[in-house]
Amino acid sequence: MKAAVLREVRTPLQIEDVQINKPGPHEVLIRTVAAGVCHSDLHFVEGSYPYPLPAVLGHESAGVVEQVGSEVRTVKPGDHVITCLSAFCGHCDQCLTGHMSLCVSPETRRGKEEEPRLLQAPGNMNQFLNLSSFAEQMLIHEHACVAIRKDMPLDRAALIGCSVTTGVGAVIHTSNVRPGETVAVIGCGGVGLAAINGASIAGAGRIIAIDMIGSKLNLAKNFGATDVVDASQGDPVAQVMEMTGGGVHHSFEAIGLKTTTEQAFRMLRRGGTANVIGMIPVGTKIELHGPDFLQEKRIQGSLMGSNRFPVDMPRFVDFYMSGKLKLDDLISRRIKLNQVNEALAELKTGELARSVIVFDA
Repeated sequence: MKAAVLREVRTPLQIEDVQINKPGPHEVLIRTVAAGVCHSDLHFVEGSYPYPLPAVLGHESAGVVEQVGSEVRTVKPGDHVITCLSAFCGHCDQCLTGHMSLCVSPETRRGKEEEPRLLQAPGNMNQFLNLSSFAEQMLIHEHACVAIRKDMPLDRAALIGCSVTTGVGAVIHTSNVRPGETVAVIGCGGVGLAAINGASIAGAGRIIAIDMIGSKLNLAKNFGATDVVDASQGDPVAQVMEMTGGGVHHSFEAIGLKTTTEQAFRMLRRGGTANVIGMIPVGTKIELHGPDFLQEKRIQGSLMGSNRFPVDMPRFVDFYMSGKLKLDDLISRRIKLNQVNEALAELKTGELARSVIVFDA
């Protein structure tokens, strides 16, 4: 099969022929239909986060089940599925207490003594985040995908696999936004727009979108933002504090920078919660002011929206089909696999929401 391979950090992905194995007992072979190009992929390309190389990148995808292993009970050939990087075992303490996105059980991956899922002679080929979706096929654990209704367009379904689950989940699960509360979202890329959309679905009373690019702020209004703040025109914290008369109940940092993370904390009202969704580079230290903690302000991370994806993703599909979830506007353009490096380069400019690789294009 054709796949986009990262061989060295800070170098373009190479389109190569990669072999894919047959499904083991709990594994599923999927024909990839669509894969979003996410900023998280770019972090690994640029070396902000280390990963064993070479690897087939990609982690936001949807496709059609081709084969299943002998013990698979959750999907069957012909099912349309969305994948999720937070594969779960189903019986560790994290899973059994409802924190499936925090599962790190090794049994969702092949052991060192087993033949790897991806092969290329000579040498090894690493699977990326349990998925490797920049490829014509994926071989994954059955608990890394969920079947969805077949009338859902798969190019839009792919976005639910990461950006939507991360952004909407951070709002409804990690921070538990309640109707009428105030929300600020810093960064209006794919994840930030999903968080804005999630806040609208959750019934937030005021949703403030913050970015430095006017086109993204305009787009944020389509996703439910009631107010916008252009961070290039002055201190966004001061603007939010003035707008709200003392700060927001919930803030969401969707970029992954030291400065914006600190801003997210500073724009809280008393008792507010700052949620860090963005991937802050390894080694970065965040500075917070001690007296703020006496006002019961909190800051916390959010991993893939604290998801329970087998339940969440079909519901998000229903939200889209009923017009509540705005996926059409998240897709800036549809591309072929050999255009993946162009899409990664565009992420650096911050102009586009999401490019989606469509494999029959």
